Amino acid sequence: MPLMSDDDFTVHTDDCEKQEGGWMPISDLPDEVSDIEDLECECWSAFDSLAAVQNG
Repeated sequence: MPLMSDDDFTVHTDDCEKQEGGWMPISDLPDEVSDIEDLECECWSAFDSLAAVQNG
């Protein structure tokens, strides 16, 4: 399940090394995310595509 930072609203994996308190779980990626490149954090580098993220 992805997590959203409450500071800057970036989206991260649930095992992201940058994880801090106050991050909120989200059930789906935001509508603005249309490509794996839209996910800025390095924690998404393990995924080859957005489909791989969604199929988890």
